[in-house]
Amino acid sequence: MKIKTEIMDEKALNRVITRMSHEIIERNKGVEDVVLLGIKTRGVTLARRLCEKIKGIEQSELSVGSLDITSYRDDIKDMKDMLRGDSTDVSFDVTGKKVILVDDVLYTGRTVRAAMDAIIDIGRPLNIQLAVLIDRGHRELPIRADYVGKNVPTSRSEMIIVNVREVDGKDGVLLGEYE
Repeated sequence: MKIKTEIMDEKALNRVITRMSHEIIERNKGVEDVVLLGIKTRGVTLARRLCEKIKGIEQSELSVGSLDITSYRDDIKDMKDMLRGDSTDVSFDVTGKKVILVDDVLYTGRTVRAAMDAIIDIGRPLNIQLAVLIDRGHRELPIRADYVGKNVPTSRSEMIIVNVREVDGKDGVLLGEYE
């Protein structure tokens, strides 16, 4: 893959997380009954960062969990892929809560659909909202994000690469192209 351009550096990513945190607080009129669920892997890191920003603004700690959507995917061809083990970690009840689902990139919408199925299996939230760092278009399902860090129109031959310090050792978002 060839890197075409840097979309966000560390400072820009931090500003986006700050803005999205304020949007979440404003839309929900505070953070009462709000919980964050990150889609593994980078969505979990982003959810934790949103939690920290919101805590700094509202002086209120949100519950944060992680969703492993492997067994909910609609593209599993081999049952062996599903048997890798579910590493979902939600230690709180989502029933009656405003669940904010967090992911790094929104593309076809299939990952989000799988995540919603996983949430419904855990409990019955008051509502599910979606926060994504990058919306790159090309939806195959009628899914849209409530909170978007940045819209980046892409071609199908391009790829968004999200790096977070906790997983990748650095922060930033790159646009790459398959060679």
